[in-house]
Amino acid sequence: MNIAWLRELNKDSIPVAGGKGAQLGEMYNSDFPVPPAFVVTAQAYKEFLSMNHLDYKIKNILNGLDVDNTKQLIQASDIIKEIIVNEGMSSSLKSEVIEAYNILNVNENVLSVSKNVLDLIKNGRGNAFVAVRSSATAEDLLEASFAGMQETFLNIKGEKNLIIAIKKCWASLFTPRAIFYRIKNNFPHEKVLIAVVVQKMINADRSGVLFTANPGTNNKNEIVIEAGFGLGEAIVSGAINPDLYILDKNSLKLKIKEIKKQKLKIIRDENTGETVRKNIPENEQGQQVLSESEIYKLGELGKKIDEHYGKPQDIEFAIEKSRIYIVQSRPVTTLKDEIKTEELKGEILTSGLSASPGVKSGIVKIIRTENEIDEFPEQGHVLVTTMTNPSMVPIMRKAVAIVTDEGGVTSHASIVSRELGIPCIVGSENATSVLEDGLIITVDANNGKVYKGEVKKEEQKSIEILDKGEGIETNTKIYMNLGEPEKISDYKDLNFDGIGLMRLEFIIAGEVGEHPNYLIKINEEEKYINELVKGIEKIARAINGKPIIVRFSDFKTNEYKDLKGGKEFEEHEDNPMIGFRGVSRYISDEFKESFKLECRAIKKVRETYRNVHVMLPFVRTVEEVEKCLEIMKEEKLERSDDFKIWLMAEVPSMAFISEDFAQLPIDGVSIGSNDLTMLCLGVDRDNEKLGRMGYFDERNKAVLVAIKNIIDGFKKYGKTTSLCGQSVSNYPEIAEFLVRNGITSVSVNPDVVGKVRREVAEIEKVI
Repeated sequence: MNIAWLRELNKDSIPVAGGKGAQLGEMYNSDFPVPPAFVVTAQAYKEFLSMNHLDYKIKNILNGLDVDNTKQLIQASDIIKEIIVNEGMSSSLKSEVIEAYNILNVNENVLSVSKNVLDLIKNGRGNAFVAVRSSATAEDLLEASFAGMQETFLNIKGEKNLIIAIKKCWASLFTPRAIFYRIKNNFPHEKVLIAVVVQKMINADRSGVLFTANPGTNNKNEIVIEAGFGLGEAIVSGAINPDLYILDKNSLKLKIKEIKKQKLKIIRDENTGETVRKNIPENEQGQQVLSESEIYKLGELGKKIDEHYGKPQDIEFAIEKSRIYIVQSRPVTTLKDEIKTEELKGEILTSGLSASPGVKSGIVKIIRTENEIDEFPEQGHVLVTTMTNPSMVPIMRKAVAIVTDEGGVTSHASIVSRELGIPCIVGSENATSVLEDGLIITVDANNGKVYKGEVKKEEQKSIEILDKGEGIETNTKIYMNLGEPEKISDYKDLNFDGIGLMRLEFIIAGEVGEHPNYLIKINEEEKYINELVKGIEKIARAINGKPIIVRFSDFKTNEYKDLKGGKEFEEHEDNPMIGFRGVSRYISDEFKESFKLECRAIKKVRETYRNVHVMLPFVRTVEEVEKCLEIMKEEKLERSDDFKIWLMAEVPSMAFISEDFAQLPIDGVSIGSNDLTMLCLGVDRDNEKLGRMGYFDERNKAVLVAIKNIIDGFKKYGKTTSLCGQSVSNYPEIAEFLVRNGITSVSVNPDVVGKVRREVAEIEKVI
């Protein structure tokens, strides 16, 4: 199927229409005011690639790409986009697109009267203005936001221009930011397809964005509206500081109204039909964009869409001749617990809108143009700029905080900083003027203020955003998961009993970047060992006295392949999730020597820090564990009273014969609830469709029985039991189930340590 109309789509149509197309179809068919549209499907894009043999060309360009090298990233992106735009579209697809375009220009409602449609097409009515919008099959999902990474083309008119715009949308699947985001979030490029929405253009005199939860403070009881004159591109691109309206979500009462001085708008030129920027006369600047009635209507509409999806939404709207249209809705994926903080004391240099929460101190580095991007230092600096753009993503990742002159909570800087977890203030209007390179500042993005100098430690504590769980004791130990060693300084003061899961993969991918077999081949084994030691020691030192459980590497084949030199040592696997991983690697002839390097790193760390212990991941059989323990013994890494070895229970075999595993010379087990759920229910945990249908659920009876069997089997032989995973923090009933069944500990992400400790304390009181 090459063409699909909105009336044929719903929220489950992502594989066909992408995230944007599916959600538009869902809202269109739920009677929300969505302009009519058709979608050039993801299958049409896939066929285009195949017909022109582009999939292989693209794969070759991206293989081995270092996305942290900005120039290399931009160059690869430009080459791929040029290849796609220059290739021809098949005549059959082109005909289908043009026919749909002609019908859209008339009115989709006349589809039922085919002869009228044909008559109108013959009369040359195919010259509608349309918005041509990218819709990737991995965007707008609940667990990952790809929002804003692909292109939108407004006010497209004419068949030839439409075909070009569609190909440009396809090409935008490979913008620098999109490539960077997929690689950093382990989304295979070939799994992300792209559809294109062709929608009747709303010639908006006003437009904006509506959040049904406050993304700056994580308050789910507020609705936030940003609005500007003209088309919404001015807000999304950060070209203006939009009006801000905040409503109480329950009563829809207006709580905050900030009217901003808008100097320009983006509109359709009446003569050329092109999208242009137009200066707003000075005497008209500072006018309120939305009337009180429109604010209320938008709040009411946003609340209904929120209730329809059952999740906070990020909604784009356009107003043409006083009629409100919804042109997009997607879930808000960056919300955490609501932030309640005290303001700092000190000299305020500038202020703006809280876009991404947090407080950080650093050295100012102003970037005024894209040509200066390479000048941004590696660490410790605050990025100050007029407004960020996709080419700045790599340096945004390096920044400790971000401050911009322009933009609102939906601007590029806001979206990306929330995804990266970096404090960000936007719309300061004067940051690039009042701040200077080299100046030390404190960015309080919880309150939208920039202070001169570095905040003292005692003040820093008063603005800590995490629930530390202070003063609460539990019989069940509350451990913390940690991947990046650098983050321990942020979390070391939380009330946790130790690190229950430290993943070596973050060090290997981020600091080493090379396949261990490749390093062995070139006689640089010590580099691998030393980087592991450095990362582990950083955490062990910070929490000395508390245990840290280091999980040996658990990359899958495709992930090892992406490391430098990896292609020489890794074969293709159709199902890497259940392939050559975990202990099966360690005991194999192909990987045994690399595993020994990890053992040597642990041994070296333990010469100084005796609080370091280990865990074996993805255990399948008793026999493989026995072989692995022998290899560890050869490396003089043997279980003792002060050196613990844990197994991870992710494979159902451990639930079936838990007592056999419990009798091994090990100390305990940690249940990996994500993989265990996947394998118990036969559900690929990365399968969006099955996830939306509710199949991936740790609360399923089969999963709970498996967990209970593991706990009971290990308890019988006096071994400790734990669970690593989000299920404990996501579902209070699972926390209660675990405590009632006598689990020794749970290990959770840092942001929920305090929350989980409080919940467990309450459960223990009842029990």
